[in-house]
Amino acid sequence: MHRRTPLRPAAARPVPLLAILAATASLLTACGAEDAGSATAGAPAAAFSRTSVYDPGKDGVRVTSLTLPRPSPSPSPSRSRSVSAESLDLGGDSGISAAYEITNHGTETLTYTVTITFTSGDGGAMANETTTVPGVRPGKTVRGRVGAGTLPPTTPRITGAKVTEVAEVPAAEAQGADGTCPSSGVRVSTDKGDAAMGLRVVGLHLVNCGKREYEVEGYPELELLDETREPIDGVRVLRGSREITSAIEGDGPPRPVTLKPGETARADLVWRNTTDLGTPVTAPYARVRAKSGAAPVTLPEHIDLGTTGKLGVTPWVKTDR
Repeated sequence: MHRRTPLRPAAARPVPLLAILAATASLLTACGAEDAGSATAGAPAAAFSRTSVYDPGKDGVRVTSLTLPRPSPSPSPSRSRSVSAESLDLGGDSGISAAYEITNHGTETLTYTVTITFTSGDGGAMANETTTVPGVRPGKTVRGRVGAGTLPPTTPRITGAKVTEVAEVPAAEAQGADGTCPSSGVRVSTDKGDAAMGLRVVGLHLVNCGKREYEVEGYPELELLDETREPIDGVRVLRGSREITSAIEGDGPPRPVTLKPGETARADLVWRNTTDLGTPVTAPYARVRAKSGAAPVTLPEHIDLGTTGKLGVTPWVKTDR
């Protein structure tokens, strides 16, 4: 009987190294390699694209590029749902961000507070984000990135970004930008304020970030500055707010305040932006001294006095953090 000889498998041919590397790269791409620079954690790098932006800028600050979710083809619509790139919910942070650069054309080291506005295709403002960059030396250029944060699902598609506000403060008079405690041992700042029927109230906060007690009594000293940080003439800074309104709590007689390390105090800046006959006054900066003889702190604070020419300041009152 004739027996059929079984076929032997052919000897395996060696696979070229380049083919192995190509297959590995293809596999990694298919799995979705993460970009460390992406603003959305866990999102694949391929989900975002970076595009150049034309921004004329302002005061040496301009947006250079924009990172956006990459449009993807919509799946075939079904009776239950239809998904498109415009309606895709990334969940949490949008992943949208803008790269910017700051060039200090001045002669002193400056701390910059920059507001970048993210815009839709028709130019509408979809989000405003503010960042502070300390210690930019004369003639130097620094670069950074700011994210648009979490956006409502109904937000129109963002297509651009631009610099809308820039505040420049001498580094020696800027506090808290880098998180350190000034040599004075105290930090001065303002809050977002409150507005009602033309009345404006902004809280001025004093924090003892040092290691010793800090004493104040009476009113903080205040000076309003123009865009070149020069004092504005014709403004009356009042001790107390009674000449402007009687609705401010804590506007009583000044009392001594002793702040232990970590404790805080508050005073209020009060004004009305009523416009009548006369020249309106707007101050982009306020120079503050916690008490007479204290080191000055310049704060970027938009104070629109209208034509009233009056700004009330209440005394320091100890607060709970």
